[in-house]
Amino acid sequence: MKFEQKVCEHIPGLTRYALALCAEKSQAEDLVQDCMERALRKRHLWRPASTLKPWLFRMLYRIYLNQRSSARARKESLVENAGEDVAISSGHEAALDCRDAMSAIQRLPEEQRSALLLIVLENPSYREAADILGVNAGTLRSRVSRARESVRKACAENVPDTGGSLTCERTTANGTILQRVK
Repeated sequence: MKFEQKVCEHIPGLTRYALALCAEKSQAEDLVQDCMERALRKRHLWRPASTLKPWLFRMLYRIYLNQRSSARARKESLVENAGEDVAISSGHEAALDCRDAMSAIQRLPEEQRSALLLIVLENPSYREAADILGVNAGTLRSRVSRARESVRKACAENVPDTGGSLTCERTTANGTILQRVK
């Protein structure tokens, strides 16, 4: 299989993660496009003996971080209240719970948010996720644990008894954004 075909197989996952990071479709699409361009331009740096997925996700995450830092330098802000304009029918408590969870996730510190979203959306092993984010596995586990606890606390006011987990689905044209926070 050609390198380009292997890269294209990962576009849906990269798009999900980019959309979760950026919270705006056009920014996410630009991020994935930048990642694809860089992957094709830097294909000589990929080691064929290794897995392509972590390499691509790490590249996407690094591009995202670079764009955020350059936006801060220009004093621009990324979308602050992303997802709040999602139409929700009255009487749909699950949708409201999910909106609250997404809002809580957006307020997490960047390191915790990116770790939680990667684990929840793409379900890589902790070792693979740690490689993608450029941290060791213990640091990743700690970030995910703190993120989950923060989301639980933020949603506790609106979710009377979750039995230890919050389950919700927010579906967009691109697929499910958040499936479960343990």
